[in-house]
Amino acid sequence: MTDSHSHSSLEEIRATRLEKAEQLRQLGLNPYAYTWEITHQAQDLQDAYQDLPNGEEVDLKVAIAGRILARRVMGKLAFFTLQDESGTIQLYLEKQRLTEHMPELENAFNLLKKITDVGDILGVTGTLKRTEKGELSVYVQTYAVLTKSLLPLPDKWHGLTDTEKRYRQRYVDLIVNPTVRQTFRRRAQITAAIRRYLDEQGFIEIETPVLQGESGGAEARPFITHHNTLDMPLYLRIATELHLKRLVVGGFEKVFELGRIFRNEGISTRHNPEFTSIEVYQAYVDYNEMMALTEALVTTAAQAVLGTLKITYQGEEIDLTPSWKRITMHEAVQLETGLDFSQFTDLETAKQAATKAGIGVPEDCPSLGHLLNHAFEQKVEATLIQPTFITDFPVEISPLAKPHRSKPGLVERFELFVYGRELANSFSELTDPIDQRSRLEAQAAKKAAGDLEAHSVDEDFLTALEYGMPPTGGLGIGIDRLVMLLTDSPSIRDVIAFPLLKNQEVSGEG
Repeated sequence: MTDSHSHSSLEEIRATRLEKAEQLRQLGLNPYAYTWEITHQAQDLQDAYQDLPNGEEVDLKVAIAGRILARRVMGKLAFFTLQDESGTIQLYLEKQRLTEHMPELENAFNLLKKITDVGDILGVTGTLKRTEKGELSVYVQTYAVLTKSLLPLPDKWHGLTDTEKRYRQRYVDLIVNPTVRQTFRRRAQITAAIRRYLDEQGFIEIETPVLQGESGGAEARPFITHHNTLDMPLYLRIATELHLKRLVVGGFEKVFELGRIFRNEGISTRHNPEFTSIEVYQAYVDYNEMMALTEALVTTAAQAVLGTLKITYQGEEIDLTPSWKRITMHEAVQLETGLDFSQFTDLETAKQAATKAGIGVPEDCPSLGHLLNHAFEQKVEATLIQPTFITDFPVEISPLAKPHRSKPGLVERFELFVYGRELANSFSELTDPIDQRSRLEAQAAKKAAGDLEAHSVDEDFLTALEYGMPPTGGLGIGIDRLVMLLTDSPSIRDVIAFPLLKNQEVSGEG
């Protein structure tokens, strides 16, 4: 389980604890209880009685339950640290008091010393007392072992050597690391705040299929599965986009979904094959209104969990106060490289200039638009620390966005970057079914040529567009990356409760 416990000693510890569980059964006590009536949480008591003077007792009957994190036994006294979901509190256990309040259990104090271990889940009743040393404690009258733990908690769970084990055995990580529990509380607060804001603005959330007959809505490699009864291939969704747009065609003017997305791609500090995004679609607006909505959603989430828009991420001060910087992709690339891509008329000249500027040019780079995007990813992305909207992307890499109304070859699209990472993506959505068909057919040709991330032609989606989709602005925000930012987490695995990990050979070390 941990580096500090060998396999043999683990087995010994487990055997000893099984014996203790059996001892409890012989005394007529169930080591795996059914219920325990709780009246208070540890942190609530700490907050309510923070001014209780040393040595004072409060005649308040409390019943709490939680896991034993530490034990100190000294003759006729014992001090346990008990942890529930809210925090920790000390248990003050005195032989005479337990004997007095638990007459049905012979040697209640000695039994407690003998059969409890760090890791056990304990229920206690008692009063409140602050010890002479200043520790707020439950002055225990009765106790019950609610769950006998068989495996020891790790002595040490921090440090790089244990990182993968923390993800693999998240349940242990959560027990011993309160900051991890706080991260997941904040994640819940972030998603709740986003949903609440959208609800207040008149948006409704509608769930769309996870299993889809066509994979579309993003350039990504899907997971493929098979439905036996229908004898047909199905794809885990790579985006919620195309179904949400069908809903807009159907008459919903403000719609969103916050849900899981699946992409059969690499794993890194920024990528997990299963992740969470929110996609929002609003009829009769364009990408400019979506910028304002993006600012509102991110700042609402930040205020909900941190109470401020001036945050620190990985040592870097970041100011989320709107309005955020807006700059076109062309302008951003020119600022960092000196290259003005609007002046290039042929791809070869552009490739030579890019190479000279230190940009790695892929041999198969098919267009100026792709080359501009390569230059941006290599030279600009990492410099975008403060919130920045990069606008007006090449049409070649944006098959679902409306052509720019004043810039030929570009589309009305933006991406939001914070700390060098893309956080959101938005379009003035393409509503012309003829244009959409030609772009998807071009994507399908790429797919046929071996590009596993290219779009398919979704005929049903094109049919929906032919019925008529109103002008629409769409927005997607990566929830995991937003949570990383607002919890100061360096890796996406830190904000996903159970990230995907490579299979580990099963061993006795768990």
